Amino acid sequence: MTAGELYNPADDELYLLRTKAHRLCMMYNKLFDTDEEERYKILRELLPYSDHEAYFQGHIFFDYGINIHIGKNFYANFGTTILDICPVNIGDNVMLGTNVSLLTPMHPLRWQERNARNDENGNIIQLEYGKPITIGDNCWLSSNVTVIGGVTIGDGSVIGAGSVVTKNIPSGVLAAGNPCKVIKTID
Repeated sequence: MTAGELYNPADDELYLLRTKAHRLCMMYNKLFDTDEEERYKILRELLPYSDHEAYFQGHIFFDYGINIHIGKNFYANFGTTILDICPVNIGDNVMLGTNVSLLTPMHPLRWQERNARNDENGNIIQLEYGKPITIGDNCWLSSNVTVIGGVTIGDGSVIGAGSVVTKNIPSGVLAAGNPCKVIKTID
């Protein structure tokens, strides 16, 4: 899965890992900002490879959590979704606006690979694969930004509201749109 190859997301081990992460997200979402100790404890379990001073305003949704790596001084506003079937690497001093989605899952374009089928035990499965996402240091992703798997956003870049980032964005630029494109260099 994390190697970016076709895999069966209905695998029993993956199901258990996803279920654990989904429960932890639900627990986190029920807490208030003032429940700092409980929120911190949940994040330590949900994001074992991240800086635990990362701040999520609330209503988070992660597929696994264990493939998310977050640096120092991270802030995410309401409605963060990170589907982390592949690594999601987020640098230091990154800010996410409301309803930002970081989506590593990919689905085959050919229907012969994408459509549901039965596995050797008769279970219905749909194969998928993933591509990692990397967000450099000192980035800001504004509200309602969607980043697709396989994208790297360079250090110090800003992504405008409502953008869909489908290709790499260089360092030190303002980029926006659907598809997201560089608008100007940030001086």
